[in-house]
Amino acid sequence: MPLKLVLRPGEKLIVNGAVIGVGDHPVSLFFYNKVNFLRGREILKEENCDTIEKKLYFIIQLIYIFPEDAELNLMKFGIILDEVRSARPDDAELFDEVQQLVQGGNYYRALKICRKLFPAEGGETAKGEKPGKAPVVVTKVRRRSPPTT
Repeated sequence: MPLKLVLRPGEKLIVNGAVIGVGDHPVSLFFYNKVNFLRGREILKEENCDTIEKKLYFIIQLIYIFPEDAELNLMKFGIILDEVRSARPDDAELFDEVQQLVQGGNYYRALKICRKLFPAEGGETAKGEKPGKAPVVVTKVRRRSPPTT
């Protein structure tokens, strides 16, 4: 069974190192073999690596998307992993899991775990909610049909 990705208009995707952009209409892509991909919202640019956690994510991203450079990037991964371990000793179990996933070649899963480690920005929590605000609840309103005369 193929992997199906549905992309919104204007969305970008990296597939095996190639950047693919979507035009004005939604697109469905089907992958029938193994492929390394990241959606635009999962891609971290190097200039946005302002924390050690983001640097760790970025190096795993490079290993995943550009396997031809994996040997060099795996060495960098070890150095950055040591730095982040010393900066966040309370998260040692997560870093152990990330290391095991990278060593096992499961880079996409390692990226998902690293993303959870990003510090909250703009006073938001890890889930993106503003502290102290109740979540918005949307309810469906039923319209009454006009009375028949």
